[in-house]
Amino acid sequence: MEFINVLKVIFLGIIEGVTEWLPISSTGHMKLFNAFWSMENVSEGFAEMFEYVIQLAAIFAVIILFWKTIFPLGREKNEVGEMKTVWKKDVLSLWGKVAVACVPALLALVLDILFGKLCEKHELIEPLAIACTLILYGVLFIVIENFNKKRDPKITEFSTLSYKYAFFIGCFQLLAAIPGTSRSGITIIGALLLGVDRTTASKFTFILAIPTMVGASAYKLLQFFVNEGTMTGAEVGYLLIGCVVAFAVSMLAVKFLMNFVKKHDFKVFGWYRIVLGVAVIGALIIPTFF
Repeated sequence: MEFINVLKVIFLGIIEGVTEWLPISSTGHMKLFNAFWSMENVSEGFAEMFEYVIQLAAIFAVIILFWKTIFPLGREKNEVGEMKTVWKKDVLSLWGKVAVACVPALLALVLDILFGKLCEKHELIEPLAIACTLILYGVLFIVIENFNKKRDPKITEFSTLSYKYAFFIGCFQLLAAIPGTSRSGITIIGALLLGVDRTTASKFTFILAIPTMVGASAYKLLQFFVNEGTMTGAEVGYLLIGCVVAFAVSMLAVKFLMNFVKKHDFKVFGWYRIVLGVAVIGALIIPTFF
Protein backbone atom coordinates (compact mmCIF):
# COMPACT_ATOMS: atom_id res chain seq x y z
CA MET A 1 0.00 0.00 0.00
CA GLU A 2 1.17 3.50 -0.80
CA PHE A 3 1.34 5.93 2.11
CA ILE A 4 -0.27 8.78 0.16
CA ASN A 5 -3.22 6.54 -0.75
CA VAL A 6 -3.60 5.41 2.87
CA LEU A 7 -3.77 9.07 3.86
CA LYS A 8 -6.41 9.75 1.21
CA VAL A 9 -8.41 6.71 2.31
CA ILE A 10 -8.37 7.93 5.92
CA PHE A 11 -9.64 11.32 4.78
CA LEU A 12 -12.39 9.64 2.72
CA GLY A 13 -13.39 7.53 5.72
CA ILE A 14 -13.65 10.65 7.87
CA ILE A 15 -15.65 12.44 5.18
CA GLU A 16 -18.04 9.49 4.85
CA GLY A 17 -18.45 9.06 8.60
CA VAL A 18 -19.27 12.74 9.14
CA THR A 19 -21.24 13.65 6.04
CA GLU A 20 -23.33 10.48 5.67
CA TRP A 21 -25.43 11.44 8.66
CA LEU A 22 -25.20 15.22 8.64
CA PRO A 23 -27.48 16.67 5.92
CA ILE A 24 -24.62 17.93 3.77
CA SER A 25 -24.17 15.12 1.18
CA SER A 26 -21.57 12.40 1.71
CA THR A 27 -21.40 11.42 -1.96
CA GLY A 28 -21.04 15.05 -2.97
CA HIS A 29 -18.17 15.59 -0.53
CA MET A 30 -16.35 12.43 -1.59
CA LYS A 31 -16.73 13.22 -5.29
CA LEU A 32 -15.44 16.74 -4.69
CA PHE A 33 -12.51 15.33 -2.71
CA ASN A 34 -11.71 12.89 -5.53
CA ALA A 35 -12.05 15.64 -8.13
CA PHE A 36 -9.16 17.51 -6.49
CA TRP A 37 -7.17 14.70 -4.78
CA SER A 38 -8.10 11.22 -5.99
CA MET A 39 -6.47 7.88 -5.13
CA GLU A 40 -3.59 6.81 -7.38
CA ASN A 41 -2.72 3.41 -8.87
CA VAL A 42 -6.16 1.92 -8.26
CA SER A 43 -8.69 0.95 -10.91
CA GLU A 44 -11.49 3.35 -11.81
CA GLY A 45 -14.01 0.68 -10.86
CA PHE A 46 -12.48 0.27 -7.40
CA ALA A 47 -12.51 4.04 -6.75
CA GLU A 48 -16.23 4.19 -7.61
CA MET A 49 -17.07 1.08 -5.59
CA PHE A 50 -15.06 2.31 -2.60
CA GLU A 51 -17.31 5.38 -2.20
CA TYR A 52 -20.38 3.18 -1.81
CA VAL A 53 -19.05 0.21 0.14
CA ILE A 54 -17.59 2.23 3.02
CA GLN A 55 -21.19 3.31 3.58
CA LEU A 56 -21.79 -0.20 4.93
CA ALA A 57 -19.37 0.56 7.76
CA ALA A 58 -21.31 3.74 8.51
CA ILE A 59 -24.52 1.67 8.56
CA PHE A 60 -23.11 -0.66 11.23
CA ALA A 61 -22.74 2.37 13.49
CA VAL A 62 -26.47 3.12 13.13
CA ILE A 63 -27.40 -0.52 13.74
CA ILE A 64 -25.39 -0.58 16.97
CA LEU A 65 -26.63 2.79 18.25
CA PHE A 66 -30.29 2.11 17.44
CA TRP A 67 -30.30 -1.63 18.18
CA LYS A 68 -33.01 -1.43 20.85
CA THR A 69 -35.18 0.63 18.53
CA ILE A 70 -34.87 -1.61 15.46
CA PHE A 71 -34.54 -5.17 16.87
CA PRO A 72 -38.04 -6.71 16.68
CA LEU A 73 -37.66 -9.41 19.34
CA GLY A 74 -38.03 -8.87 23.08
CA ARG A 75 -38.50 -10.78 26.32
CA GLU A 76 -41.49 -10.58 28.66
CA LYS A 77 -43.26 -12.70 31.28
CA ASN A 78 -46.23 -14.83 30.34
CA GLU A 79 -49.28 -15.55 32.48
CA VAL A 80 -47.37 -17.95 34.77
CA GLY A 81 -44.40 -15.65 35.21
CA GLU A 82 -42.08 -17.41 32.76
CA MET A 83 -39.94 -15.35 30.39
CA LYS A 84 -40.72 -15.80 26.71
CA THR A 85 -39.59 -14.29 23.42
CA VAL A 86 -42.14 -12.02 21.76
CA TRP A 87 -42.37 -9.85 18.68
CA LYS A 88 -42.43 -6.17 19.52
CA LYS A 89 -45.41 -4.72 17.66
CA ASP A 90 -44.11 -1.16 17.68
CA VAL A 91 -40.84 -2.24 16.07
CA LEU A 92 -42.63 -4.36 13.47
CA SER A 93 -44.79 -1.34 12.68
CA LEU A 94 -41.66 0.80 12.32
CA TRP A 95 -40.10 -1.66 9.87
CA GLY A 96 -43.37 -1.77 7.95
CA LYS A 97 -43.14 2.01 7.51
CA VAL A 98 -39.49 1.73 6.50
CA ALA A 99 -40.47 -0.90 3.90
CA VAL A 100 -43.12 1.44 2.49
CA ALA A 101 -40.61 4.28 2.36
CA CYS A 102 -38.14 2.01 0.53
CA VAL A 103 -40.48 1.53 -2.45
CA PRO A 104 -39.60 4.89 -4.04
CA ALA A 105 -36.02 4.39 -2.82
CA LEU A 106 -35.67 1.54 -5.34
CA LEU A 107 -36.46 4.00 -8.10
CA ALA A 108 -34.04 6.45 -6.49
CA LEU A 109 -31.32 3.79 -6.75
CA VAL A 110 -32.02 3.34 -10.46
CA LEU A 111 -31.88 7.11 -11.01
CA ASP A 112 -28.65 7.30 -9.03
CA ILE A 113 -27.08 4.65 -11.26
CA LEU A 114 -28.25 6.37 -14.46
CA PHE A 115 -27.31 9.86 -13.28
CA GLY A 116 -23.96 8.63 -12.07
CA LYS A 117 -23.20 7.21 -15.53
CA LEU A 118 -24.17 10.53 -17.10
CA CYS A 119 -21.81 12.41 -14.79
CA GLU A 120 -18.96 10.01 -15.60
CA LYS A 121 -19.26 11.09 -19.25
CA HIS A 122 -19.21 14.77 -18.31
CA GLU A 123 -16.55 15.06 -15.60
CA LEU A 124 -16.47 18.87 -15.77
CA ILE A 125 -20.23 19.07 -15.13
CA GLU A 126 -20.23 16.90 -12.00
CA PRO A 127 -18.47 19.32 -9.57
CA LEU A 128 -20.66 22.16 -10.83
CA ALA A 129 -23.82 20.07 -10.40
CA ILE A 130 -22.75 19.20 -6.86
CA ALA A 131 -22.06 22.85 -6.04
CA CYS A 132 -25.47 23.96 -7.36
CA THR A 133 -27.40 21.30 -5.42
CA LEU A 134 -25.42 22.08 -2.27
CA ILE A 135 -26.54 25.70 -2.55
CA LEU A 136 -30.13 24.88 -3.58
CA TYR A 137 -30.85 22.54 -0.68
CA GLY A 138 -28.90 24.74 1.71
CA VAL A 139 -31.34 27.54 0.89
CA LEU A 140 -34.26 25.11 1.32
CA PHE A 141 -33.11 24.11 4.79
CA ILE A 142 -33.03 27.76 5.87
CA VAL A 143 -36.43 28.54 4.29
CA ILE A 144 -38.12 25.46 5.77
CA GLU A 145 -36.70 26.03 9.25
CA ASN A 146 -37.92 29.65 9.16
CA PHE A 147 -41.34 28.39 8.03
CA ASN A 148 -41.45 25.78 10.82
CA LYS A 149 -40.97 28.46 13.47
CA LYS A 150 -44.60 29.39 12.89
CA ARG A 151 -46.03 25.93 13.52
CA ASP A 152 -45.75 23.05 15.97
CA PRO A 153 -44.77 19.58 14.67
CA LYS A 154 -47.68 17.14 14.26
CA ILE A 155 -45.56 13.98 14.53
CA THR A 156 -43.17 13.58 17.45
CA GLU A 157 -42.72 9.78 17.59
CA PHE A 158 -42.80 6.77 15.28
CA SER A 159 -46.20 5.61 16.50
CA THR A 160 -47.88 8.73 15.09
CA LEU A 161 -46.01 8.54 11.76
CA SER A 162 -48.51 7.06 9.29
CA TYR A 163 -47.67 4.69 6.46
CA LYS A 164 -48.81 7.36 4.00
CA TYR A 165 -46.37 9.90 5.43
CA ALA A 166 -43.60 7.26 5.47
CA PHE A 167 -44.18 6.73 1.75
CA PHE A 168 -44.08 10.47 1.08
CA ILE A 169 -40.81 10.76 2.99
CA GLY A 170 -39.41 7.92 0.89
CA CYS A 171 -40.46 9.76 -2.28
CA PHE A 172 -38.12 12.61 -1.40
CA GLN A 173 -35.21 10.20 -1.81
CA LEU A 174 -35.82 10.33 -5.56
CA LEU A 175 -34.10 13.71 -5.52
CA ALA A 176 -31.01 12.18 -3.91
CA ALA A 177 -29.99 10.82 -7.33
CA ILE A 178 -28.53 14.27 -8.05
CA PRO A 179 -24.98 14.50 -6.61
CA GLY A 180 -24.72 16.98 -3.76
CA THR A 181 -28.33 16.56 -2.65
CA SER A 182 -27.75 14.38 0.45
CA ARG A 183 -29.99 11.37 1.00
CA SER A 184 -30.33 12.14 4.70
CA GLY A 185 -30.78 15.84 4.00
CA ILE A 186 -33.58 15.48 1.48
CA THR A 187 -35.50 12.96 3.59
CA ILE A 188 -35.21 15.22 6.62
CA ILE A 189 -36.44 18.16 4.53
CA GLY A 190 -39.40 16.06 3.39
CA ALA A 191 -40.20 14.98 6.93
CA LEU A 192 -40.02 18.54 8.24
CA LEU A 193 -42.40 19.71 5.50
CA LEU A 194 -44.86 16.99 6.53
CA GLY A 195 -44.80 18.19 10.14
CA VAL A 196 -42.39 15.67 11.68
CA ASP A 197 -40.21 17.02 14.47
CA ARG A 198 -36.42 17.12 13.98
CA THR A 199 -35.57 14.24 16.32
CA THR A 200 -38.10 11.81 14.82
CA ALA A 201 -37.20 12.92 11.28
CA SER A 202 -33.50 12.28 11.94
CA LYS A 203 -34.09 8.87 13.55
CA PHE A 204 -36.38 7.71 10.74
CA THR A 205 -33.85 8.90 8.16
CA PHE A 206 -31.07 6.94 9.86
CA ILE A 207 -33.12 3.74 10.05
CA LEU A 208 -34.36 4.16 6.47
CA ALA A 209 -30.71 4.31 5.43
CA ILE A 210 -30.11 0.72 6.54
CA PRO A 211 -31.93 -1.13 3.71
CA THR A 212 -31.41 1.71 1.22
CA MET A 213 -27.64 1.91 1.59
CA VAL A 214 -27.11 -1.83 2.01
CA GLY A 215 -28.88 -2.30 -1.33
CA ALA A 216 -26.85 0.42 -3.07
CA SER A 217 -23.55 -0.86 -1.64
CA ALA A 218 -24.33 -4.48 -2.53
CA TYR A 219 -25.15 -3.45 -6.10
CA LYS A 220 -21.87 -1.52 -6.50
CA LEU A 221 -19.88 -4.39 -4.99
CA LEU A 222 -21.51 -6.92 -7.34
CA GLN A 223 -20.99 -4.58 -10.29
CA PHE A 224 -17.31 -4.24 -9.40
CA PHE A 225 -16.65 -7.99 -9.27
CA VAL A 226 -18.56 -8.56 -12.52
CA ASN A 227 -16.59 -5.87 -14.34
CA GLU A 228 -13.21 -5.98 -12.59
CA GLY A 229 -13.06 -9.57 -11.37
CA THR A 230 -11.00 -9.03 -8.23
CA MET A 231 -9.20 -6.53 -6.02
CA THR A 232 -5.47 -6.22 -5.51
CA GLY A 233 -4.04 -6.73 -2.03
CA ALA A 234 -3.49 -2.99 -1.71
CA GLU A 235 -7.10 -2.25 -2.70
CA VAL A 236 -8.37 -4.68 -0.06
CA GLY A 237 -6.24 -2.85 2.50
CA TYR A 238 -7.55 0.55 1.41
CA LEU A 239 -11.15 -0.67 1.65
CA LEU A 240 -10.65 -2.11 5.15
CA ILE A 241 -8.98 1.07 6.41
CA GLY A 242 -11.74 3.22 4.93
CA CYS A 243 -14.45 1.06 6.53
CA VAL A 244 -12.84 1.14 9.98
CA VAL A 245 -12.45 4.92 9.89
CA ALA A 246 -15.98 5.46 8.51
CA PHE A 247 -17.46 3.26 11.27
CA ALA A 248 -15.62 4.99 14.11
CA VAL A 249 -16.40 8.50 12.85
CA SER A 250 -20.06 7.56 12.17
CA MET A 251 -20.51 6.53 15.79
CA LEU A 252 -19.50 10.03 16.85
CA ALA A 253 -21.42 11.82 14.08
CA VAL A 254 -24.75 10.10 14.79
CA LYS A 255 -24.48 10.79 18.52
CA PHE A 256 -23.58 14.41 17.79
CA LEU A 257 -26.54 14.99 15.46
CA MET A 258 -29.08 13.36 17.78
CA ASN A 259 -27.93 15.63 20.62
CA PHE A 260 -27.69 18.65 18.31
CA VAL A 261 -31.27 18.48 16.98
CA LYS A 262 -32.72 18.47 20.49
CA LYS A 263 -31.63 22.09 20.95
CA HIS A 264 -30.89 23.48 17.47
CA ASP A 265 -32.41 23.64 14.00
CA PHE A 266 -30.78 22.67 10.70
CA LYS A 267 -30.04 26.16 9.41
CA VAL A 268 -26.34 25.91 10.26
CA PHE A 269 -26.08 23.00 7.83
CA GLY A 270 -27.92 25.06 5.23
CA TRP A 271 -25.38 27.87 5.55
CA TYR A 272 -22.51 25.37 5.40
CA ARG A 273 -23.88 23.94 2.13
CA ILE A 274 -24.20 27.40 0.62
CA VAL A 275 -20.66 28.43 1.58
CA LEU A 276 -19.18 25.16 0.28
CA GLY A 277 -21.15 25.38 -2.96
CA VAL A 278 -19.97 28.93 -3.61
CA ALA A 279 -16.38 27.91 -2.81
CA VAL A 280 -16.52 25.02 -5.29
CA ILE A 281 -17.91 27.27 -8.03
CA GLY A 282 -15.12 29.73 -7.28
CA ALA A 283 -12.52 26.96 -7.48
CA LEU A 284 -13.88 25.93 -10.89
CA ILE A 285 -14.17 29.43 -12.35
CA ILE A 286 -11.17 31.37 -10.99
CA PRO A 287 -8.48 29.21 -12.69
CA THR A 288 -10.05 29.98 -16.08
CA PHE A 289 -8.99 33.63 -15.70
CA PHE A 290 -5.29 32.73 -15.33
